[in-house]
Amino acid sequence: MDGGGRVEAEVRTLSHREKTMVASAVLAVCRYMETGNGLRRGGGKGNGRREAAIAQALADVITSCGVSDAPFLMSNAIIAGVRQRDTPRWWMKRRTRGTWSDLDITDDATDDYFHDKLRMSRSIFSNIVAACSPFIERRLTHYREPLQPDLILAFALYRWASGETFESASSSFSIGRASRLKAVMDVTNAILVAYPDKIAMPTGRHLLQVTHALGAKGFLNCFGAIDCTHVYVDKPANAPSENYYDWKQQFSVVAKVVVDLDMRILDVFMGYPERP
Repeated sequence: MDGGGRVEAEVRTLSHREKTMVASAVLAVCRYMETGNGLRRGGGKGNGRREAAIAQALADVITSCGVSDAPFLMSNAIIAGVRQRDTPRWWMKRRTRGTWSDLDITDDATDDYFHDKLRMSRSIFSNIVAACSPFIERRLTHYREPLQPDLILAFALYRWASGETFESASSSFSIGRASRLKAVMDVTNAILVAYPDKIAMPTGRHLLQVTHALGAKGFLNCFGAIDCTHVYVDKPANAPSENYYDWKQQFSVVAKVVVDLDMRILDVFMGYPERP
């Protein structure tokens, strides 16, 4: 107690041993972070090398003299935020900002969401964007930024996959009323041009015959009917089995068939996985 009647609190300083423990823990974290960043810059060789880096950092700490508690301190430092967080998983879902904003997120927690909305994987979607971009890319003007090809394609695929109305689908993608109709038409034409070998409509005299027959039944300007069905197969031996495992818990491939009014097949293609 001093002359003014105040009680001075006793300040405890770290001992030399405690300082050594803390320094070793921080050094181990820094060494791990340096190794991890090096792996990421090099493209990454998988979880094996990352686990090896962690084991090496722990070994360096444990073999240091008199620092048996350092791994515990290092764990606290990692939890406190010294180490960068891993990609969020389902128990750390982001707040939704709309269908397109959620689809545009590229972490592994959204892969199932992406497939559920567009009925395809992100890699296949990227391939289709690359093939169709020259045909759906908008011209840059002085008024505002044009719609990007990936958004246009995603909107059309979402519209077809979900069966939602134009009003509901365009609201999810923040697309205007005039743009939504043009987007679907442009994507339809782009797919026909980019993939001429995937679907073949009747031409010439056959086209006139099919169109006239369907028009007489009330389907004006219709060339045929298209649908898909599942063909069950054995579990593939040299392909990822989950790609062929359908919602009925069976292995199957998709068959696409185009028929005319007399149920005659105009075009057929088979072989794509049930879950592309």
